[in-house]
Amino acid sequence: MTDTHDESWPLAGHAAPEFDPVRKVFEENFQSGQELGAGFAVIKDGQTVVSLTGGWADRKKERPWTDTTLVPVYSTTKGIAALVLAHLVERLPAGYETPVSDIWPEFAAHGKGAITIAEVASHQAGLPGFADEIDPELWLDPPACAAALAELAPMWTPGSAHGYHPLSWGYLVGEIARRISGETLGTSLRALFPDIDFMIGTPASEHDRCADIQRPRALADLGEITPPRRAAFVSKWSAPNRGGAIWREIEIPSANGHGTALSVAQLYETYTRGGGEIVSSQAFETLSADLTHGPDLVLPMVTAFGAGIMHNTHGLFGPEPATLGHCGWGGSMAIADQHNQLTCAYVMNRQSNILVGDPRAVRLVEAVYDCL
Repeated sequence: MTDTHDESWPLAGHAAPEFDPVRKVFEENFQSGQELGAGFAVIKDGQTVVSLTGGWADRKKERPWTDTTLVPVYSTTKGIAALVLAHLVERLPAGYETPVSDIWPEFAAHGKGAITIAEVASHQAGLPGFADEIDPELWLDPPACAAALAELAPMWTPGSAHGYHPLSWGYLVGEIARRISGETLGTSLRALFPDIDFMIGTPASEHDRCADIQRPRALADLGEITPPRRAAFVSKWSAPNRGGAIWREIEIPSANGHGTALSVAQLYETYTRGGGEIVSSQAFETLSADLTHGPDLVLPMVTAFGAGIMHNTHGLFGPEPATLGHCGWGGSMAIADQHNQLTCAYVMNRQSNILVGDPRAVRLVEAVYDCL
């Protein structure tokens, strides 16, 4: 363990000698003024070779970021929730090909009866948000929000195209998980990974460990504002007030997972290990498959998804084309490279406006590969 400090930010943690260049890149992100607080972790061949923390957990720069600091990772949560779903779908005879309406009859409204769990998980259901105005507080009531989403007509023909569901994905997948197991997805997560410091639904007793979030000063570039993009990102009701106690405590499996860089890496290592002991080989094949690939109707780019996990379409997850991963609003990112038995996770509290592949995370991942 090393612990150094200059006049503006603390740094702690360790990097194996062969990964010392990664530590230097981590420091450079602070030296260049891009960070408030952050963590980065690398697991190689089952061993933690990098676990770094730096900067501050609060905007006043009074609380150093430590290895127990929790931070919301926003959509990087999706890759973790997708593991839980993959575990649960094995209880269904048809697995991912089960029509959602078989376990959630209300979902069949407006011709959605044939939409499968795989199509929902891979962003093909056409429900990226609410086209018509809602009270944003609805997002803070997951059962009610899921019920409202089930009543919607799709914004495109399900299965004909895909468009990223930034927030609604978690309410849909969360309700599917609850219908299968009888318990919330966050509860299932804790049962599957009891020793990993990551929560979807963070109790008030843990809030003192949570970092403050510094929002980006500029909006993300979404390109032309189409109806799906407006519903997903732009309308005043596309998201709730994020960061308050209620938002932390409820479960949003698409957006409000809280953890550390190491805990995120430990969870994503399940992908690196082909599902580990949690996901069967058959379920993992669908989870990691290229279920959809092409122009995204919500994100202004080509994307590819498995059943909740992103594919390395643009090389942002490193040089291996088959690497899986996910990015979160503001900059968090986790990758899982089976070929090299390598898992990386980056978390932070100063958000950028980059939708996918924050340069801070990409530089760190590039530095890791340079060390291999």
